[in-house]
Amino acid sequence: QVQLVESGGGLVQAGKSLRLSCAASGLTFSSYAMGWFRQAPGKEREFVAGITWDGGLTHYTDSVKGRFTISRDNTKSTVYLQLNSLKPEDTAVYYCAAARALYYLSSNRDIESWGQGTQVTVSS
Repeated sequence: QVQLVESGGGLVQAGKSLRLSCAASGLTFSSYAMGWFRQAPGKEREFVAGITWDGGLTHYTDSVKGRFTISRDNTKSTVYLQLNSLKPEDTAVYYCAAARALYYLSSNRDIESWGQGTQVTVSS
């Protein structure tokens, strides 16, 4: 079965960086657009970043543009999210997701697989 396993979360101070990883198995990784979502306490899950199957196109929510970078390594079936200049409002559980197209990720629809999430906590 499909598994998406996130890692790399933790507790950091504002202004610092983290790198999240999501290792995929049970699917043809290079056939999927991959993305990251987050859910803060009391809020709905929101799209953060997405990348096409070949890494040729990326898309970010406005609040993370210029601070977060999504990338992927199809040889390792892994997608990454580099989080720089972290702010307390970035505190959330971060989820990895797979879909057939980047549009589906950014629209939060037809998501085929979700990871279990990794906690990111940013202290002020």
